[in-house]
Amino acid sequence: MKTKFFSIAILLMCSAMLCFAFFADLTGKWTGNVKTPDGTDFALTYVFKADGNKLTGSFQSPAGEIPITDGKINGADFSFTMDFNGTPISNVGKYYGDSIGVDAIIGGNKFHSKLVRAAN
Repeated sequence: MKTKFFSIAILLMCSAMLCFAFFADLTGKWTGNVKTPDGTDFALTYVFKADGNKLTGSFQSPAGEIPITDGKINGADFSFTMDFNGTPISNVGKYYGDSIGVDAIIGGNKFHSKLVRAAN
């Protein structure tokens, strides 16, 4: 009986994860902020376009748009790189449905931000 219950529970969890991964659509504008080491909040705006497991788009900065490169989607996880003044910035993220979390690695330091889908 326990084995049957465990098997059904695992099957339901796998089905839920597959549905979540199938509906993980990052396409659109995402906004939020990140706190800098000196405590200042810095506004963030990303525009993503998902096409299968490929992610393209840009980071909107006061200096203009910075394209994202090497964008990949794997279920609810995603990654991409940005080139800021010749410095590559690696980013990894996770899609949560109503929000995304993004970790940018800059000079060996990790900066975490939570973003929400912007109203159009």
